[in-house]
Formats: sequence, C-alpha cells, structure tokens
Amino acid sequence: MKFAFGCVLWIASVISLAGCRTVHVRSASGAKTNEVAMLGQWHTVEVQPAPNLPEISTWQKFNPVWWFGNVDDPAPPEWYRPEEKRRTFKWHLRNPFHNFTFYVIGIADKPHVRSGRYPRRVSNPNGGWNFSIARRRIVYLPFIAYNRGRFDFYFGWRTRGNFGGKINFDAKRPPKTERENARTLTRPSATLSHPMGEGSQSTEPSDNSDLPASGP
Repeated sequence: MKFAFGCVLWIASVISLAGCRTVHVRSASGAKTNEVAMLGQWHTVEVQPAPNLPEISTWQKFNPVWWFGNVDDPAPPEWYRPEEKRRTFKWHLRNPFHNFTFYVIGIADKPHVRSGRYPRRVSNPNGGWNFSIARRRIVYLPFIAYNRGRFDFYFGWRTRGNFGGKINFDAKRPPKTERENARTLTRPSATLSHPMGEGSQSTEPSDNSDLPASGP
C-alpha cells in the first residue's frame, strides 16, 4: 500500500513540476551551424515537441486508462503486419505504455533542453558509453546507454524526453537501405546551444536518434 501511494505521489510530482498541459511553441530561430564539430564535446540542444502533437490535458495524464493508449499513432502504420488479423490490437501490445512513457513520466510534449556529448543520439556512434541528461524547469531526467559489438543497452529518458529501457545481447544493425530511408524522414527540430550558451541550429541528421538535426 505504501509503495503504491509512493508511486502515485512521484508521478504527480513529475507532472506538477514539469507542467501539466501540452505546450506548443515555435522552433527557435538562429544561424545554422555545423554540429558535427560539437560531437564528442559536452553541449546542449533545445528540444521542441512534435508540431503535430494533439492537445493533451491534465485529466488525461492522471487517467490510468489513457496511459495504455498511443496518441501519436492510434492506428498501425501500413508497414506493420499488413496481412495479419487483429493488427491494431497487436500494434497496441507492441508498446502498451506509450502515453505513459512519453507524456506522463516523460516530457515529450514539453520544450526542454538536453545535454551530453551526443545528446541527439541514443547510443555513442563510436561505441561505448553515452550519457545525457534532459532538463525541464527543475526536473532533471538522466539517460545512460552502452553499445559494443552486438551488445546494446540503454535506460532513462531518451532523445524526445520519453522514458525507455532496452538490453539486447544480439543486436543487429538494420539493412543499409533502411538506415538511409530513416535519414530522409521529416522530424521535429531541435536547437543547438554551444557550451558558452549561444543558440544555433544544425542540418546534420543523426543515425539512431529520435531527434532530428534539422533547422527550420
């Protein structure tokens, strides 16, 4: 009973401190820069919510039934099990806590900043450790990842501000054509801030990130 009460209190604290309702803002403008030069150095990027994100109310975030939904993709995309029956049901089973991890304990619907050596990426492109931290007001949300060979691990708040965890002892990279296609997708923008605090934007895409590197 005490554990359940503690979990509810923690969730309420995160929602209250990070902000309840969805915040829609425009991407910050600034001169484009070559972000590649910043890779490997500790720097900060400004993360904006997806521009097509629907309004999310405070009531929804406190509704446990809503936690099991997927407000971003309520219907399965065409590529997901196109010939199978009950594909919509299976789609929701694929990630049953999408709303909870993105918008209840996550901050994917809030503008925030993310700092690290590779803050736009889930894993270190050179292999090894990758550590980042997202901040929304006074809430700090850490992320840690490690990949080496076929071992792939991450835990914490990812590049969009959504919580997730993964451990894979036999990770395989997708075919080259799929990686190239993924780079062409249009995704929400993020602003680069240099260590000295000067904001700028980049047009370099990332290989394995939920965040793009494209400016307006």
